[in-house]
Amino acid sequence: MTIHDQTQNAVVLLSGGLDSVTCLYWAKKQFNKVTAISFNYGQRHNSELQTAIANAKQADVAHRIIDIDIAQLGGSSLTDHSMIVPDGKVNNSSLDSNEQNTLNSDIPNTYVPARNTIFLSYALAVAEVTKANHIVIGVSSVDYSGYPDCRPEYIEAFEKMANLATKFGVTGHKLHIQTPLQQLSKAETIQLGISLGVDYSLTTSCYRADESGKACGKCDSCVLRKQGFKQAGVDDPTHYQSRP
Repeated sequence: MTIHDQTQNAVVLLSGGLDSVTCLYWAKKQFNKVTAISFNYGQRHNSELQTAIANAKQADVAHRIIDIDIAQLGGSSLTDHSMIVPDGKVNNSSLDSNEQNTLNSDIPNTYVPARNTIFLSYALAVAEVTKANHIVIGVSSVDYSGYPDCRPEYIEAFEKMANLATKFGVTGHKLHIQTPLQQLSKAETIQLGISLGVDYSLTTSCYRADESGKACGKCDSCVLRKQGFKQAGVDDPTHYQSRP
């Protein structure tokens, strides 16, 4: 996907993981000014947040960290320490679409209720303040964990709402939600990132990373990430707690 409008600004949702950092570098190439936003939302660990800070600094973009407390709502193993983060299952890209949909039919407990809606709402406010016409989010409907707020129809609906709900939208400054990874596999995302100069050793995607940022190698996010590097033919630079 190519937009390449150096007259417009963008806001990027930056978690510090593989996908969001790829989006950061993609947006920096496409737009005039990029503002990255990250969230300290009560997640299980802050390793990803630290890599978000490091990548924003390396990419030389403005960066805002927003404190909210989704953890108090519960309902996800990413915010509730009494819940167990499950091991991931290998995603077989050779399966047909019906078989793959069956595999992904059960939404794992790592889904955080309404997280993308909450994050995009904050991004919408930041976009108005920074006069940005674009919000960039690293969702994908190819290699993902089956979360409902990663689907194209959800993004389309949010974009429609955003243009109805904001001063910026109703005064003719149309807002676009950009999803450059929506139709990319994890391998294709990695290949895109490599072409943009992303250093994936500075990213953390693990749901169970330790305080130093080392990945467990077994959760759903780690499984998808490892599979992506293998299929992309790229050495996996991830720092694991023990080599898988």
